[in-house]
Amino acid sequence: MDGLPAHLRNTRYVAGRYPGAPGGEGVEGGANCQRYAYAVLAWFGIGVPPLRSAELWADTTATRRVAVQQPLDLVLFDRGAVPGLPEGYGAHVGVHLAPGRVLHLCAEAGRPAVWGYGEFAARPRYARLLGVKRPVIPGPGPAA
Repeated sequence: MDGLPAHLRNTRYVAGRYPGAPGGEGVEGGANCQRYAYAVLAWFGIGVPPLRSAELWADTTATRRVAVQQPLDLVLFDRGAVPGLPEGYGAHVGVHLAPGRVLHLCAEAGRPAVWGYGEFAARPRYARLLGVKRPVIPGPGPAA
């Protein structure tokens, strides 16, 4: 996390600041997990459309599912399938950094945090690793 700019190290969690929400782009006014993860990827020149979690999980254009995580892959966690809702609905999104390490933003921590996969598994709402998505669309390059 030390290599990230201050605005990505200090983003506060705001549930209503999801991808596509009114109020402009970026994370300066706070972000939810998805918006934060996409901003981190954009910093590294990786583009992801403003997809909500179920859209991200279903997407086959901007991302692809992979079995083995690599740095800067998106990881999705949830509590399990919910009848009547699409797979991935309400899933928590983080950025895989290294073996066993995920950068994410959640209400519990309030600010960006790096957790191990076991820390997610220990919490019912993140207990299932739904899967991993690898972005396939390049972005504009590192942000200034």
